Amino acid sequence: MRFQLSDDQRALRTGMRELLARRFDREALRAAVGRPGLDRALWRELGAAGFFALRLPEAEGGVGLGLPEAVLVFEEAGRVLLPGPLIATHLAAGTVPGAAEGETVVAAADGGGLLEWRDAADVVLGETEGPGGTEGPGEAEGPGPGEAVALRSVDPLTPLHRVRARGAPDPVAVLLTAAEQLGTATRACELAVEHARTREQFGRPIGAFQAVQHLCADLLARVETARAALYAAAVTSAPADIAAARLLADEAAVRGARDCLQVHGGMGFTWEADVHLLLKRAWVRARRAGGGADAEELLARELLSGAGR
Repeated sequence: MRFQLSDDQRALRTGMRELLARRFDREALRAAVGRPGLDRALWRELGAAGFFALRLPEAEGGVGLGLPEAVLVFEEAGRVLLPGPLIATHLAAGTVPGAAEGETVVAAADGGGLLEWRDAADVVLGETEGPGGTEGPGEAEGPGPGEAVALRSVDPLTPLHRVRARGAPDPVAVLLTAAEQLGTATRACELAVEHARTREQFGRPIGAFQAVQHLCADLLARVETARAALYAAAVTSAPADIAAARLLADEAAVRGARDCLQVHGGMGFTWEADVHLLLKRAWVRARRAGGGADAEELLARELLSGAGR
């Protein structure tokens, strides 16, 4: 098993980071928070860059890469808090016309009971049941009235509906969710270290104090542990490996954002700081695609199965 990134994978990650730095930097994030809605021009640009068609075979117009490469680009998306139903549209490439090119926005009920970006989507996928118990269509053009209940999302850039979804979450969706969580955890670590180095109290940087050093060290340790598990799961595609990566990435993102907020002190609670945006997105993703409970159940079954052999 090889975990060292190849030159092509490094170039892919660098290219995606540069594209996002140019098209969705901090100012763009702040503008999106102030004016919620899907940026269709950015969506098409992501499609042109191969974001959605990354795993589609070249013979079908895709890039022809695999899960390890998809994990790398979704990690970059999570690092900048890129909004939109990225995973649903990525998974729909090759089956929904226009999804691969970014011309069609696809949302999907994820099996965990939540539906993200329903009202902004051109196509909504997933088997759902309406509030009255009536089965909805497996695939519907646009939002179907009466099939979903709007929720007040804690994340200003992830509108949510609750649905009665059927079926287990797609393992690839779980893996890519973990990749986004890892990206957010990495950004939280960067922000915490940057603040610890520059913020001064009693005449010296707060990073000189042992308590702050421990917080930053814990942030980094959780990020690197989750990264190792995630990259391994992307290579093996084993359900148990994906579940373990999901749990570690959720912990790295949620606890990492909380620790980052702690490093920022009172400033972290203000609207001007980005820390709260990291934490809110991490909370929402932690409930996506079955959440941690499904991953824990899968791992428990795997352990019991192994004990019985």
